[in-house]
Amino acid sequence: MAPAITLAAEAPKLSAANTGFMLICSALVLIMTPGLAFFYGGMVRVKSTLNMLMMSFISMGIITILWVLYGFSLAFGSGSSLLGWNADWLGLSNIGLTELWDGYTIPVYVFMVFQLMFAIITPALISGALADRVKFSAWSLFIALWATIVYVPVAHWVWGADGWAYKLGVIDFAGGTAVHINAGAAALGVILVIGKRVGFKRDPMRPHSLPLVMLGAGLLWFGWFGFNAGSWLGNDDGVGALMFVNTQVATAAAMLAWLAYEKIRHGAFTTLGAASGAVAGLVAITPSGGAVSPLGAIAVGAIAGVACAAAVGLKFKWGYDDSLDVVGVHMVGGIIGSLLIGFFATGKGQSDATGVFYGDHSFDQLWKQCAGVFAVLAYSLVASAVLAFLIDRTIGMRVTEDEEISGIDQAEHAESAYDFSGTGGGVIGSSAPASGPAAAAKPSKKVDA
Repeated sequence: MAPAITLAAEAPKLSAANTGFMLICSALVLIMTPGLAFFYGGMVRVKSTLNMLMMSFISMGIITILWVLYGFSLAFGSGSSLLGWNADWLGLSNIGLTELWDGYTIPVYVFMVFQLMFAIITPALISGALADRVKFSAWSLFIALWATIVYVPVAHWVWGADGWAYKLGVIDFAGGTAVHINAGAAALGVILVIGKRVGFKRDPMRPHSLPLVMLGAGLLWFGWFGFNAGSWLGNDDGVGALMFVNTQVATAAAMLAWLAYEKIRHGAFTTLGAASGAVAGLVAITPSGGAVSPLGAIAVGAIAGVACAAAVGLKFKWGYDDSLDVVGVHMVGGIIGSLLIGFFATGKGQSDATGVFYGDHSFDQLWKQCAGVFAVLAYSLVASAVLAFLIDRTIGMRVTEDEEISGIDQAEHAESAYDFSGTGGGVIGSSAPASGPAAAAKPSKKVDA
């Protein structure tokens, strides 16, 4: 008889298919940041448009450099349950071209750049709560410090192999806690420090371009497929496909639910409501889409659509000036999506963890979700408020009242989003001079600039 041979498990090999897929997903996540810029830019008044665009775009510059220098090492290196460390990843100086991310078939470089795109958009999300009133230099300093002190540790908690939330069993497929609750709580912390806009609850502050809002929402919806489906880091077992389907399903349900709510409450189906509802659904399915069925995704989206639509009105009742509803959509939507895992997880998706409606009558998964949600919320809110307070007391967070009233675009960027000077002042009609006494007697019509 031939001796028994014990074969070691075959080590993962680099997959060209998964690598290419993840690079495409990384690009999709990156396009979400310009999409967010347009979404926010259309929601503000004309005089703040460029500032909103720049508050998102500057994140692509600052966070990229910090992530390469030390962010990736601290977020995903091994270490304690609170923060990681890998000296070989500082400056990405000792990573081999074909060195694989542990347990997967994609290179470390690919995982690094995919996570970079998450790190970029998360602080950009905060900017919507601060429209019209924050110095661009102070904002730039804030996101550099916030990414280092808040985002990097939270990413390690939730997604790092040594992170306490990861080891506890908190489910966050693509960022309900690490991205959306994190950003929403940070936004609340900052606005409680810097205060309200001039004219809040008194002056009309309507969106200046709803077409831009819809364009931004469309880009976010498109890019979110990379954000969500890509977070499984491959296509080998169908979980990424489930997440792709659930992303579409929940977003559609949330949009319809938001529109139904505002029709009943306010009497109209608005384009702003459609865009906001879609984003609420995208937020809520981000943590939960790998754990729930498509029917569960409909429930998650519908609940988030109604809850977020109701939550955005709380700023007027409670007096905090969340300019573009970051708290109402991202924080509330992230909380709902994360907690509903404890009810709707089927045990047939990303893991065998089940929710209350699928047999978990001990509420085990729900309590784990609560631990992750409220730990991230509390840490981000307090740390962000402290950072904002320190910056405000040193270089100052806010522009002057006169600059805010006249327009932050001119004050901070010396530019205007729309220049109509070349279209005004001309005579309507023929450029040839009129002749005759009747023409001389009749005044020319002027274009109103």
